[in-house]
Amino acid sequence: MKILAGNSNRPLAEAIASYVDLPLVKADIRRFSDNEIFVEIFENVRGEDVFVIQSTSYPANDHVMELLITIDALRRASARRITAVIPYFGYARQDRKPGPRTPISAKLVANLITVAGADRVLTMDLHAGQIQGFFDIPTDNLFAAPVLVEDMKEHYGLDNLMIVSPDVGGVVRARAHAKRLGDGGVPLAIVDKRREKPGESEVMNIIGEVEGRSCILVDDIVDTAGTLCNAADALMRAGAVSVSAYVAHGVLSGKALERVENSSLKELVVTDSIKATDTIRACRKIRYITIAPLIGEAMNRISTESSVSDLFN
Repeated sequence: MKILAGNSNRPLAEAIASYVDLPLVKADIRRFSDNEIFVEIFENVRGEDVFVIQSTSYPANDHVMELLITIDALRRASARRITAVIPYFGYARQDRKPGPRTPISAKLVANLITVAGADRVLTMDLHAGQIQGFFDIPTDNLFAAPVLVEDMKEHYGLDNLMIVSPDVGGVVRARAHAKRLGDGGVPLAIVDKRREKPGESEVMNIIGEVEGRSCILVDDIVDTAGTLCNAADALMRAGAVSVSAYVAHGVLSGKALERVENSSLKELVVTDSIKATDTIRACRKIRYITIAPLIGEAMNRISTESSVSDLFN
């Protein structure tokens, strides 16, 4: 097995390499003066099982192209098998046509990765599970839930805990987290956003008794943080003792940091699937936990043709 890292999340790639006890392949992924991407691999990969680690996060287009060109370079260098390890799969929120004359960009990106020469894909917490079916090659979709739940157990008491979905669409995910906590799980609540009349602002309805509870919001992606922060404020108004949030992917764009800082959130915990900027690291309410052991173990099992199923538990 050989591991090659793109430029999107070098710290995570190094942590994964450390977990599997292998050095990263020496390579150069750089830009020409006109900003074209060029990849040069300095080690022999002929006949090797190669894993390319690259989240397609901001700037998504650059990181997608880096991944595609790297896969092409490995294919032309006669690598035996190429696995695209994409901890955060960008464009995943464009998984269907929201209206007429619009694309399904997630399917297009899946096609590009396949045509570039990838033999399989390893990713985590796809925004929509059906994206696995967009690929014509084997695709393993890991879940951050085991990592997130272990951290919850370390930092929060279970007696007064309640898991909350920030919207109706995330109920299945939130329920899965709630069931993992304790022998019988913990209670579940839902924040239901609705407009009673056109033109009126959204009303946050809390489904579940949150008064006196320590609430944890669970979601797959936090982008501008509007939904998450509004949900936290609504929970506090409903009598929650405290509100924290656990999210698999911290995109954190736009005014996200400002919203988090000024919200009722006690803390926002995200994984390192996306590289944190210095500004994000400086935010006192945001804490990172690593998925390097989860990804690294999956890579080990794929390389040795072992089962990955246990990692879902």
